Amino acid sequence: MSYYFTILSPTDVPLFNIAFGTSKSGGDGIARFRFPDAAQNTYMTQFIINSSLDMLEEAQWMSGNMYLKHIDTYPPASAYISAFLTPSGTRFVLLHQPPQPNIPASSSTTGAAGSMSMSLSASTTSSSGGGLFGGSGIGSSGRTSSSSIAANPTAPQTEEAVRQFMSEVYEGYVKTVMSPFYRRGMEIRSPVFRARVSAAGRKWL
Repeated sequence: MSYYFTILSPTDVPLFNIAFGTSKSGGDGIARFRFPDAAQNTYMTQFIINSSLDMLEEAQWMSGNMYLKHIDTYPPASAYISAFLTPSGTRFVLLHQPPQPNIPASSSTTGAAGSMSMSLSASTTSSSGGGLFGGSGIGSSGRTSSSSIAANPTAPQTEEAVRQFMSEVYEGYVKTVMSPFYRRGMEIRSPVFRARVSAAGRKWL
Protein backbone atom coordinates (compact mmCIF):
# COMPACT_ATOMS: atom_id res chain seq x y z
CA MET A 1 0.00 0.00 0.00
CA SER A 2 1.24 3.47 -0.89
CA TYR A 3 0.21 6.52 1.11
CA TYR A 4 0.23 10.28 0.64
CA PHE A 5 -0.62 12.26 3.76
CA THR A 6 -1.31 15.99 3.76
CA ILE A 7 -2.50 18.59 6.25
CA LEU A 8 -4.73 21.36 4.93
CA SER A 9 -5.67 24.58 6.67
CA PRO A 10 -9.38 25.54 7.02
CA THR A 11 -8.91 27.53 3.81
CA ASP A 12 -7.40 24.52 1.98
CA VAL A 13 -3.80 25.76 2.09
CA PRO A 14 -1.31 22.83 2.25
CA LEU A 15 0.63 22.92 5.52
CA PHE A 16 2.42 19.59 5.41
CA ASN A 17 2.71 16.55 3.15
CA ILE A 18 4.61 13.29 3.08
CA ALA A 19 4.56 10.14 0.93
CA PHE A 20 5.41 6.71 2.33
CA GLY A 21 4.70 3.05 1.81
CA THR A 22 3.48 0.32 4.10
CA SER A 23 5.86 -1.23 6.61
CA LYS A 24 3.57 -4.20 7.22
CA SER A 25 3.90 -7.68 5.69
CA GLY A 26 7.54 -7.12 4.76
CA GLY A 27 7.00 -3.68 3.21
CA ASP A 28 10.01 -1.37 2.91
CA GLY A 29 8.15 1.87 3.65
CA ILE A 30 8.63 3.29 0.14
CA ALA A 31 5.61 4.68 -1.74
CA ARG A 32 5.04 3.13 -5.17
CA PHE A 33 2.03 4.80 -6.70
CA ARG A 34 0.59 3.26 -9.85
CA PHE A 35 0.02 6.25 -12.11
CA PRO A 36 0.61 6.24 -15.90
CA ASP A 37 3.49 8.70 -15.62
CA ALA A 38 5.74 8.11 -12.61
CA ALA A 39 7.16 11.62 -12.94
CA GLN A 40 3.71 13.04 -12.18
CA ASN A 41 3.11 11.11 -8.95
CA THR A 42 3.19 14.25 -6.80
CA TYR A 43 0.84 16.13 -9.09
CA MET A 44 -1.60 13.23 -9.32
CA THR A 45 -1.76 12.69 -5.56
CA GLN A 46 -2.41 16.40 -5.00
CA PHE A 47 -5.01 16.43 -7.77
CA ILE A 48 -6.89 13.46 -6.29
CA ILE A 49 -6.83 14.97 -2.80
CA ASN A 50 -8.07 18.34 -4.04
CA SER A 51 -10.83 16.67 -6.03
CA SER A 52 -12.09 15.06 -2.80
CA LEU A 53 -12.39 18.30 -0.81
CA ASP A 54 -16.05 18.77 -1.75
CA MET A 55 -16.82 15.31 -0.38
CA LEU A 56 -14.81 16.14 2.75
CA GLU A 57 -16.79 19.31 3.40
CA GLU A 58 -20.02 17.41 2.92
CA ALA A 59 -18.92 14.63 5.27
CA GLN A 60 -17.79 16.98 8.03
CA TRP A 61 -21.36 18.24 8.52
CA MET A 62 -22.84 14.75 8.53
CA SER A 63 -20.64 13.34 11.29
CA GLY A 64 -19.86 14.50 14.79
CA ASN A 65 -16.62 12.52 14.88
CA MET A 66 -13.16 13.86 14.21
CA TYR A 67 -12.26 10.81 12.16
CA LEU A 68 -14.47 10.86 9.06
CA LYS A 69 -13.30 7.46 7.76
CA HIS A 70 -13.22 6.70 4.03
CA ILE A 71 -14.89 9.64 2.28
CA ASP A 72 -14.06 9.31 -1.41
CA THR A 73 -12.64 7.04 -4.10
CA TYR A 74 -10.83 7.82 -7.32
CA PRO A 75 -11.57 4.74 -9.49
CA PRO A 76 -9.18 5.45 -12.41
CA ALA A 77 -6.21 5.06 -10.06
CA SER A 78 -7.86 2.80 -7.45
CA ALA A 79 -7.09 5.50 -4.87
CA TYR A 80 -8.99 5.91 -1.61
CA ILE A 81 -9.30 9.02 0.55
CA SER A 82 -9.68 9.07 4.34
CA ALA A 83 -10.01 12.25 6.39
CA PHE A 84 -9.66 13.57 9.92
CA LEU A 85 -11.03 16.93 11.08
CA THR A 86 -9.52 18.89 13.97
CA PRO A 87 -11.61 21.20 16.20
CA SER A 88 -9.95 24.22 14.55
CA GLY A 89 -11.07 23.08 11.08
CA THR A 90 -7.68 21.82 9.93
CA ARG A 91 -8.02 18.71 7.76
CA PHE A 92 -5.82 15.63 7.73
CA VAL A 93 -6.22 13.82 4.41
CA LEU A 94 -4.73 10.41 3.62
CA LEU A 95 -4.64 9.00 0.10
CA HIS A 96 -3.97 5.27 0.03
CA GLN A 97 -3.55 3.09 -3.02
CA PRO A 98 -3.36 -0.71 -2.76
CA PRO A 99 -0.65 -2.59 -4.64
CA GLN A 100 -1.24 -4.04 -8.08
CA PRO A 101 -2.94 -7.43 -7.67
CA ASN A 102 -1.02 -10.41 -8.98
CA ILE A 103 -2.58 -11.65 -12.22
CA PRO A 104 -1.91 -15.30 -13.09
CA ALA A 105 0.04 -15.82 -16.31
CA SER A 106 -2.34 -18.48 -17.61
CA SER A 107 -6.00 -18.96 -16.88
CA SER A 108 -5.87 -22.63 -17.86
CA THR A 109 -4.32 -23.62 -14.55
CA THR A 110 -6.74 -21.67 -12.42
CA GLY A 111 -9.50 -24.26 -12.65
CA ALA A 112 -8.29 -27.21 -10.60
CA ALA A 113 -5.60 -25.30 -8.73
CA GLY A 114 -7.95 -22.46 -7.86
CA SER A 115 -10.68 -24.76 -6.57
CA MET A 116 -8.12 -26.76 -4.60
CA SER A 117 -6.69 -23.63 -2.96
CA MET A 118 -10.19 -22.40 -2.14
CA SER A 119 -11.11 -25.70 -0.54
CA LEU A 120 -7.87 -25.73 1.44
CA SER A 121 -8.41 -22.17 2.66
CA ALA A 122 -12.01 -22.94 3.54
CA SER A 123 -11.03 -26.04 5.52
CA THR A 124 -8.27 -24.10 7.28
CA THR A 125 -10.68 -21.31 8.21
CA SER A 126 -13.34 -23.68 9.46
CA SER A 127 -10.86 -25.68 11.51
CA SER A 128 -9.34 -22.59 13.09
CA GLY A 129 -12.75 -21.21 14.04
CA GLY A 130 -12.14 -17.71 12.69
CA GLY A 131 -12.89 -15.74 9.55
CA LEU A 132 -11.32 -12.72 7.97
CA PHE A 133 -11.46 -10.65 11.12
CA GLY A 134 -9.82 -13.29 13.29
CA GLY A 135 -11.17 -15.69 15.83
CA SER A 136 -10.17 -16.87 19.25
CA GLY A 137 -6.64 -18.17 19.65
CA ILE A 138 -5.41 -17.75 16.07
CA GLY A 139 -1.66 -17.42 16.02
CA SER A 140 -1.57 -15.71 12.62
CA SER A 141 -4.05 -12.92 13.47
CA GLY A 142 -1.31 -10.30 13.15
CA ARG A 143 -0.44 -11.46 9.63
CA THR A 144 -4.13 -11.59 8.71
CA SER A 145 -4.64 -8.01 9.88
CA SER A 146 -1.58 -6.77 7.99
CA SER A 147 -2.57 -8.47 4.76
CA SER A 148 -6.14 -7.20 5.10
CA ILE A 149 -4.85 -3.62 5.37
CA ALA A 150 -2.88 -4.02 2.16
CA ALA A 151 -5.61 -5.83 0.24
CA ASN A 152 -8.78 -3.97 1.23
CA PRO A 153 -8.58 -0.21 1.91
CA THR A 154 -12.17 -0.14 3.20
CA ALA A 155 -11.98 -3.13 5.56
CA PRO A 156 -12.64 -2.55 9.28
CA GLN A 157 -8.98 -3.36 10.04
CA THR A 158 -7.86 -0.67 7.63
CA GLU A 159 -10.28 1.90 9.03
CA GLU A 160 -9.05 1.23 12.56
CA ALA A 161 -5.39 1.39 11.52
CA VAL A 162 -5.97 4.72 9.73
CA ARG A 163 -7.86 6.07 12.75
CA GLN A 164 -4.97 5.18 15.05
CA PHE A 165 -2.51 6.78 12.63
CA MET A 166 -4.56 9.98 12.41
CA SER A 167 -4.97 10.18 16.19
CA GLU A 168 -1.24 9.80 16.79
CA VAL A 169 -0.42 12.41 14.16
CA TYR A 170 -2.97 14.76 15.73
CA GLU A 171 -1.18 14.53 19.08
CA GLY A 172 2.07 15.54 17.42
CA TYR A 173 0.31 18.27 15.45
CA VAL A 174 -1.10 19.85 18.60
CA LYS A 175 2.35 19.94 20.21
CA THR A 176 3.81 21.48 17.07
CA VAL A 177 1.28 24.29 16.64
CA MET A 178 1.53 25.15 20.35
CA SER A 179 5.18 26.05 19.85
CA PRO A 180 5.82 29.81 20.36
CA PHE A 181 7.79 29.76 17.08
CA TYR A 182 4.81 28.61 15.03
CA ARG A 183 2.34 31.03 13.48
CA ARG A 184 -1.14 29.87 12.51
CA GLY A 185 -1.35 28.96 8.84
CA MET A 186 2.40 28.57 8.47
CA GLU A 187 3.83 25.55 6.68
CA ILE A 188 5.03 22.88 9.09
CA ARG A 189 8.72 22.28 8.42
CA SER A 190 9.69 20.70 11.73
CA PRO A 191 11.89 17.62 11.17
CA VAL A 192 10.72 16.31 14.53
CA PHE A 193 7.08 16.38 13.41
CA ARG A 194 7.97 14.73 10.09
CA ALA A 195 9.81 12.00 11.96
CA ARG A 196 6.77 11.44 14.21
CA VAL A 197 4.47 11.14 11.21
CA SER A 198 6.84 8.64 9.62
CA ALA A 199 7.01 6.66 12.86
CA ALA A 200 3.21 6.60 13.12
CA GLY A 201 3.02 5.35 9.54
CA ARG A 202 5.44 2.52 10.27
CA LYS A 203 3.55 1.64 13.44
CA TRP A 204 -0.01 1.57 12.11
CA LEU A 205 0.10 1.35 8.33
